[in-house]
Amino acid sequence: MTADTKTLDRQAATRIAPRSGVAFELAEGQRLTVIDPEGQQVSDLLAFVRGDVGEVISNGRTFDYEETIALTTGNRLWSNRSNVLLSIEEDTVGRHDFLLTPCSEATFRHFYPGKPVHRGCFGNLAEALAPYGIGEDQIPVAFNCFMNVPIAADGGVSVVPPSSRAGDRITLLAHRDLVIGLTACSAYDSNGGSFKPIDYRID
Repeated sequence: MTADTKTLDRQAATRIAPRSGVAFELAEGQRLTVIDPEGQQVSDLLAFVRGDVGEVISNGRTFDYEETIALTTGNRLWSNRSNVLLSIEEDTVGRHDFLLTPCSEATFRHFYPGKPVHRGCFGNLAEALAPYGIGEDQIPVAFNCFMNVPIAADGGVSVVPPSSRAGDRITLLAHRDLVIGLTACSAYDSNGGSFKPIDYRID
């Protein structure tokens, strides 16, 4: 363990309760570390440009410019206007998803018939981002930290429990002043049906 890692571990993190979400500002040059404190939990991450929330994180632009869907250390997350919003500086998991939309009430009705309906990450993000003037229709596909979505040879996708273990993390550097939305995911398949918290830290 390096001296920098020891310092990182000593700094306090903020906890997002299971099946909830938050929004906050992240200044250019700051680092956001998303931590899975108990293992096998997903966190949906959104980024909007502060002061112009019409510019938002884009999976399509990111896949195009990074030329991969396997995003990890060294890759950048781009906006719908072809600007870099975040870059991944550290990643102890190496497996995330940027294909699937945030879970919602409709998700629960479609995939989990007979189980209680929850507003999901979509509803949690909508509520948390509303004070920043961001409406439901402005919520794009999230960068799903730690989410494990295998792609079969025939193109089929599935959702299996994350490979993240307790304490695993991803650190992202902000290239613009941003509004961040972040959740502790609510969907059964995303976390093996065991809902857990997510921690985050801003440095």
